[in-house]
Amino acid sequence: MRACTPTPVRNVKSQLAVIDLSYKDRHWHETCFHCFQCKNSLVDKPFAAKEENLLCTECYSNEYSSKCSECKKTIMPGTRKMEYKGSSWHETCFICHRCQQPIGTKSFIPKDNQNFCVPCYEKQFAMQCVQCKKPITTGGITYREQPWHKECFVCTGCKKQLSGQRFTSRDEFAYCLNCFCSLYAKKCAGCTNPISGLGGTKYISFEERQWHNDCFNCTKCSLSLVGRGFLTERDDILCPECGKDI
Repeated sequence: MRACTPTPVRNVKSQLAVIDLSYKDRHWHETCFHCFQCKNSLVDKPFAAKEENLLCTECYSNEYSSKCSECKKTIMPGTRKMEYKGSSWHETCFICHRCQQPIGTKSFIPKDNQNFCVPCYEKQFAMQCVQCKKPITTGGITYREQPWHKECFVCTGCKKQLSGQRFTSRDEFAYCLNCFCSLYAKKCAGCTNPISGLGGTKYISFEERQWHNDCFNCTKCSLSLVGRGFLTERDDILCPECGKDI
């Protein structure tokens, strides 16, 4: 019988490389490095941190990024967005409600939670100035139930703006006080200045002549004749005392 000599077997010790994942002095096993919400692996993928939790970009955007006011979808980080009074839109969602064209950085006018480009707003909502027939987009005034631009509402005589000024009218035409008095007001027989009759101004009228209350005085002694008897001598008005010798 032949004897067998055992062949020595060399023990081979296997080596495994350990992958160490770290972020801000914290370390994870590869299998533990995943999104806090969806649990998908974050190895070799972009991620964000929120309150020490790691999130994939999709979960982070869904949780913390702005939502578009139009389509209600997340506005992803790095994409252009439009903002107005706390609301946000995708650039392609920020459009005119009427013409559906992108507004971008152009001027717009909000109305009833909807945004309009200026031309569409003027066509749909703006009143037309009775003078120039153009839209009134801001400000404006109303006179005789008709809309005017402030710069179009002017004195018929001197063409100065009447907005914020006292004025009157004649034959439906508006005048500043100076022009109205110069053109239409009666002249005081005492001082020859116009008697506007506006704002409660009191005056005395006698035989087609008029006086301001303060000007209706005795020609000789200057005594006020308002509420008193008086005499006339040609163009003069006299108190009874001064008129005794007439």
